[in-house]
Amino acid sequence: MKRPLPAEAFRSAETYHGTRLPVELASTLIPDAYTTESFFELEREQVFAQSWVPVCVADEVSEPGDFLVVEVAGRSVIVCRNREGELRAFHNVCRHRGARLCDAGPGHVERFFKCPYHSWAYDLDGTCLGTPLFTADSEVPEDQRGIFDMAGVKAFDKADYGLHGVRCERWGFLVFVCLDADTPPLLDELGDLPERLAGYRLDEWTLERRAEYEIRANWKLVAENFMEYYHLPWVHPSLVKVSPMDAHYRWQGTGKYVGFCTTPIAASDDGGWLGLPAIDGLEGADAVSARFAWLYPSIALNVMPNHVFLLLVRPGSAGMTFETAYLLTHPASRAQAREEEIDSLMAFWDEVNLEDVEIVERVQDGLSNPVYEGGRMCYRFEESVHRFQNLVIDRMLRLERIPPGDAVEQAPMFAPKGASKSS
Repeated sequence: MKRPLPAEAFRSAETYHGTRLPVELASTLIPDAYTTESFFELEREQVFAQSWVPVCVADEVSEPGDFLVVEVAGRSVIVCRNREGELRAFHNVCRHRGARLCDAGPGHVERFFKCPYHSWAYDLDGTCLGTPLFTADSEVPEDQRGIFDMAGVKAFDKADYGLHGVRCERWGFLVFVCLDADTPPLLDELGDLPERLAGYRLDEWTLERRAEYEIRANWKLVAENFMEYYHLPWVHPSLVKVSPMDAHYRWQGTGKYVGFCTTPIAASDDGGWLGLPAIDGLEGADAVSARFAWLYPSIALNVMPNHVFLLLVRPGSAGMTFETAYLLTHPASRAQAREEEIDSLMAFWDEVNLEDVEIVERVQDGLSNPVYEGGRMCYRFEESVHRFQNLVIDRMLRLERIPPGDAVEQAPMFAPKGASKSS
């Protein structure tokens, strides 16, 4: 296959023939999917503009008036809490002349968003409150206010000029937005994952630590690295102490996610899941297992009995990814922990993540060499990658599909194909 491919090839099913085969016969996704800006631009529209995209944790916009400006598929979006404490999202565009209302990052407003250009203002539900002079404390000098009075303007109804809304939903501690009105509801895409993780009561967890990373690699490499265990013995000497190779299981149900787990997760003095007590109420395998899921398209969930670690990725270009890491705890566990124990957990995950950053940047460098045309899937260890790559291909071909789950609850990753274990 000649590289680089023309942009129109990315819409053709034939381009992905090798990856569409059963995993034991399949080849990896085409290298151009990771290296070309033409694929990246199409992917932004087909994947990120038409999916439920995780953008933050609920604690980042916890109080009325709190807001966070995020970028989704190249669009700037405001996520906020209204006066009733409900989550809302809007395109970050003034309805008057199109100016960007808010700068990137977090912020807080007491009553409304105000455009810095002509002072049009919008409440926390997106309603247009008015043009200049609608409040007594207008910044326009009193002797000049009459010039700006809009009371006599004809055929102008503020109700027609509210901010353009964006679909916004919460699941557990995660906040999602969706730019497309026709995309199925969030719960449809999550499939059975909320049920599988119900025992962890994810809506009760709170944010403890946050860290930012810049990764010189395509966002899909970050995702695929997270979801396969093939590389662990060579890349993660600390992680395999708490996540032993023979305790790895595929944990895949129905939905747009890739699921796997370690059970039982081992104790370790240099990190892992020691330091905090497990939350109460966990039953059976949940009490001793680490549940992992890559939630399509762009967030990793590491759910432990006593803490949660998240990796949220934001594609910047074909070869650049911005990543936010979050450490969350349950209030009941947190009350019994010292600050240094929280710091130790975050340091452990930072070490693991930096090991991953180094290796995916190496992969990005290699994929850029035109001699590489794709590799063969290793079915015992890369079923998860195969599932994820086919989710991406579905959207590039404009297909809407909720992939099925496995026939068994858990399948050992490092055992003959077809072996299973109940949980």
